Amino acid sequence: MQVYDCIVVGAGIEGSSTAYNLAKNGQNTLLLEQFPLPHSRGSSHGQSRITRMAYGGADYYTEMMKEAYKLWEELEKGSGTTLYKKTGLLVVGKAESNLIAGTVQALRKYSVPFTKLDEQGLQSKYPMLNYSGVQGVEDHIGGVLFADKALAAFQSEFVKHGGVLRDNESMVDIFPGDIVTVKTNKGSYRGRNLVLTVGPWATKILPPLGVHLPLKAVRISVFYWKEKIAGAYGAETFPTFLAASGSGDFDVYGLPSLEYPGLYKLCLHYGPEIDPDRRDIADSSWVLEDMKKFVAKHFPLLEPHPAVTETCIYTNTPDHDLVLDRHPAWRNVIIGTGFSGHGFKLSPVVGKVLSDLVMRKTPSYDLSHFRIDRFQKSSKL
Repeated sequence: MQVYDCIVVGAGIEGSSTAYNLAKNGQNTLLLEQFPLPHSRGSSHGQSRITRMAYGGADYYTEMMKEAYKLWEELEKGSGTTLYKKTGLLVVGKAESNLIAGTVQALRKYSVPFTKLDEQGLQSKYPMLNYSGVQGVEDHIGGVLFADKALAAFQSEFVKHGGVLRDNESMVDIFPGDIVTVKTNKGSYRGRNLVLTVGPWATKILPPLGVHLPLKAVRISVFYWKEKIAGAYGAETFPTFLAASGSGDFDVYGLPSLEYPGLYKLCLHYGPEIDPDRRDIADSSWVLEDMKKFVAKHFPLLEPHPAVTETCIYTNTPDHDLVLDRHPAWRNVIIGTGFSGHGFKLSPVVGKVLSDLVMRKTPSYDLSHFRIDRFQKSSKL
């Protein structure tokens, strides 16, 4: 039986980026996906994601994003596909919050162009918003990533570099060792290394391997709201958007009208905890009610009810930091999980980091924030 240098399980954006980086570096790599591609059952589907340098209170992500922008540009050139639209990003919050003070600190530290807006400046520049007692920060190179195209670009470039992609093939079991065996519903595969980027299914796949992480899979309601005035929140007039809904530093995000004509994408950054195989059972009516109140209060030029509703899944950690680490016992098993709804933009760097771990290279970033053992419920073998 053929022995791959690496088997990557999960062809979402993180797994596809990892597989691409491995194949680009000459690693004989197999990428497995449980569903037929493309699909909308995980966390990487849809047409748009926010990209930003602004990260209040976690400037290590700002550092990673400096490279991510360069790597996105490389992928654009290699695939011949436009993946990024520069719209800017507007962050709105209390002056003393991490969302504002922390963002300003991070942008200054890494010399990212930005503008700080006081309450009057915010009202003057963005009359389509209704806010008081807050400030704004504009990240001038924030914007939109075209998600479906980005995912397809990683996968096509992976295959172009000699990678093997098998979809509609679900993993049944893992047999760790110096050579890892992965059993699927269609056969068995062997690899010197294994990368698990399985999204919300990490809550089911990792515990049998002795890895007990406090992960929560949550269903996000993706709302699109009709503009009362055409173009009020279009990409030429309004940037991507982050704000607190009232209970945290970052609870609401928005993207300009790009996917549906005249519809603005505005969503709550959390939702009900779910089983990824039974996602529609959980009640999320409260999410809609919270967002209707938010829209009525702060977005006066949107209709009061969403015109379209879609869904996505986050895999959250308690601290909302990623998990990028080796299995505590089997060092040739690499785990990437817990992307907490903000991992898409980071995926070129995540793929590079995970591939470095596979190839026994020293990653170019401090991974202490992303270790498995930072949780009290760490691996118990």
